[in-house]
Amino acid sequence: MTEEKPHIMVVEARFYDDLTDELVKGAMAVLEKAEASFDRVAVPGALEIPGAIQIALKSMEVRATARKRYDGYVALGCVIRGETSHYEHVCTESIRGLQDLTLRHTLALGMGILTCDNREQARVRADTAKGDFGGRAARACLRMLDVKRHYRLWPRQ
Repeated sequence: MTEEKPHIMVVEARFYDDLTDELVKGAMAVLEKAEASFDRVAVPGALEIPGAIQIALKSMEVRATARKRYDGYVALGCVIRGETSHYEHVCTESIRGLQDLTLRHTLALGMGILTCDNREQARVRADTAKGDFGGRAARACLRMLDVKRHYRLWPRQ
C-alpha cells in the first residue's frame, strides 16, 4: 500500500507582498520536500484568510466530486502594528477565525500569520534563512496531518 501524499491549500494574504513572498517561499520548500501537492490562493489581507478557507470547505461540501479535497491548510500573512487599534482587531479576529474553523472542521492547519510591532521584526521572522515562519507553518500543517493519520481521520477512505 502506498502512502497518500497530501494536497494542501496555501492561503496567502498579499497586503505586504515582499514579506508574504518570503513566507510562501519557505512553505513551498517544505511542501515540495514532503512531495505534497498544493494550490496557492491569494487574498487581500490576514482578515480574509479564514473566509477563503471557509469558501473552499463550502465548495468541497457542495461539489464533493468537482475537485480534489484539501487535506490541510497553511495560512500565511503579516500584520504590522500601526497607530490605531486596527492591528489588534485584525490579529485577534483572523486568528480566532482560523481556530474556529480548525476546531469545527477538524482541520490540519499551519498558522503562519506574523503579528509584529514593525517591518524589521516581520522581515526576520519571514526570512527563510532566519525565522522561516512560512516553513514552520507548512511543517505544522503536515504534523497535524500525522495526528489525523494516528486517529485514522486521514487519509479518507
